[in-house]
Amino acid sequence: MKEMQRGYRVGEKDIDDLIDKLTELSAYPGTEYLLREIFTTVVKLGKESSDKGDLKLINNALKELRYSFKIFSPYRNVKKVVVFGSARSKKNSSEYKMAEEFTRKITEKDYMVVTGGGPGVMEAGNKGAKKGTDFGLNIRLPFEQKTNPYLEEKEKIINFKYFFTRKLIFIKETDATVLFPGGFGTNDEGFEALTLIQTGKSKPRPIVLIEPKGSSYWTSWRHFINNQLAKTGFIKKEDFDLFTIEKNVDKAIEYIENFYKVYHSIRYVSGLTVIRLNRKISDKTLNFLNKEFKDILTGGKIILSTPMNEEVQKGEHLDLPRLIMHFNLRDYGRLCKMIRVINED
Repeated sequence: MKEMQRGYRVGEKDIDDLIDKLTELSAYPGTEYLLREIFTTVVKLGKESSDKGDLKLINNALKELRYSFKIFSPYRNVKKVVVFGSARSKKNSSEYKMAEEFTRKITEKDYMVVTGGGPGVMEAGNKGAKKGTDFGLNIRLPFEQKTNPYLEEKEKIINFKYFFTRKLIFIKETDATVLFPGGFGTNDEGFEALTLIQTGKSKPRPIVLIEPKGSSYWTSWRHFINNQLAKTGFIKKEDFDLFTIEKNVDKAIEYIENFYKVYHSIRYVSGLTVIRLNRKISDKTLNFLNKEFKDILTGGKIILSTPMNEEVQKGEHLDLPRLIMHFNLRDYGRLCKMIRVINED
């Protein structure tokens, strides 16, 4: 408890002692200091805020996150794809049929599917998914958004009051993002996924924009991004490497699978960026990486490595080889491109 005797405190001995005791009774080993800070924050809120609206917001958000973590926790080792698209798409629309085909095929490859739980493309996503492989994160609205009938396992349905907690779970609990044509919500979710990766707030992931043959939905969107954002300097041209546009379901699935062909995951340790690999890459590819991507390093070279000490202490994928480098923590479009090069080894 020594670590808990200093730092973030209420500052009143009787209360701090009670928090210490509550932490001892409820925390998993190794999580004590974090749970203690949560309890401390709750007490501070109670002492500092008389606004019931503020407290209701925090209470509801915390309950939504807790329940979501509970539901997803048993499936953390299974890769998942979140599927976005219009709630208003008809059953006979091209995007509905493609979404159904996509989730049927991706779940046959042992991926799980997460949708917004509502009608339209979301319904198609749950309809196509193999039984027991899909989740629905529904948002409570006064109109439009009712849980679709293809979510058969009720324990995999989560009803959210807030968009922000729902969007957090969409990203936190999945490994790839797929977007079909849609309205404001679809574009909002797409832009957020891109922004989080572009700024390093989310780990690199495949983002696939799927449009039916004959549609120019995402192609026109890309023209807008190019003409109004890239050409004006609001984004870099390398940011186009954050996503791909596909008109074919099989190509979209291939893109997602290839993203994790050699690349496994990323970790930041003691000022270094650690890229975990499913297998060791060739010296030829390593030399190419150092030549082609030296612009995103703040110094040194990209080198092969065994697990870092912090990873060893936490037992994190100790069987996997690593690449370590001094990444500039800025050019994430280039980093995603580098991951694709690694996957071509």
